Amino acid sequence: MIELIKNRSDIGAGTRGADMGIDAMEIAAINMGDDYFNCHQHTDVRTHNESIYNKFTSSVAKRIEHVYKQCERVSTAVSTACKRGNFPIVLSGDHSSALGTIAGIKHAYPSSTLGVIWLDAHADLHSPYTSPSGNVHGMPLAAALQKDNLNNKINEVEEDAKWYWQRMKMLCGDKPKLDPKNLIYLGLRDFENAELNLIEELGITHFSVPYVRSTGIKNLVDDCLNQLSTSDLIYISFDVDSMDCDAVSYGTGTPVPTGFYVEEIMQIFDGLMASQKVNCIEFAEINPLLDNKGNRMAETAFQVLSHVSKSIEK
Repeated sequence: MIELIKNRSDIGAGTRGADMGIDAMEIAAINMGDDYFNCHQHTDVRTHNESIYNKFTSSVAKRIEHVYKQCERVSTAVSTACKRGNFPIVLSGDHSSALGTIAGIKHAYPSSTLGVIWLDAHADLHSPYTSPSGNVHGMPLAAALQKDNLNNKINEVEEDAKWYWQRMKMLCGDKPKLDPKNLIYLGLRDFENAELNLIEELGITHFSVPYVRSTGIKNLVDDCLNQLSTSDLIYISFDVDSMDCDAVSYGTGTPVPTGFYVEEIMQIFDGLMASQKVNCIEFAEINPLLDNKGNRMAETAFQVLSHVSKSIEK
């Protein structure tokens, strides 16, 4: 059974508005005459969005104390859904709380090996020591991998921020929640040298949009599943900026051209879902305040959500 986890938090982002992404998707469903959101059990995760009015406690990890608490709440919601035997679909504002999703899966299945498919234009592999922006939505995978990337350090980190960063890395356990060999990027095309250096150092697989199109989605999916053959579970994290902003919409915090088309996203999901290993999916970074085509990004995201849900409910 699908359980929707609604996480209306955008405090990890540099631009406000992603907290409205879930409501924009619900409006899209209503306008399509689809009662999807009335048909599924859901959990609302309390947020710290009011902290946006607070003075930053860190310039290199903005609002990290509240992002950490948000990740804790998301991890509890995901773990609880898993233990109930449900299939959690996490609908998030910004992508920082994906750390909470990963931690929640590991908490529910501590002895299982987790594979992660990261559908995103960005690597989200910074730490407070390397981030040029200080926005924590660029750090969830570094926390899950427990990587500070000090070889590429550009920032001095305040003691309070260090403390919370350590807590994030240790969320739901003192060991890394993810092995680099079980992480695959799809659509990666906008990143800094610090992230690229770490990707190369750790040997993380990354497939570009041109590569996917040249090799074909079936072959891509086969490659991904072959690499994750030793993973018991697969989590798919879908940042909508993995899609082509010119073809779809600019309704996301950090749009990047030359991404996937929505049809390609759905084919990728179909192939991965057929493995029967996928046990959690996340949607993130839908920002209706930035949409240059009305509510197009939320409509497109809901189209994907509705399509994928049919696979889950078979």
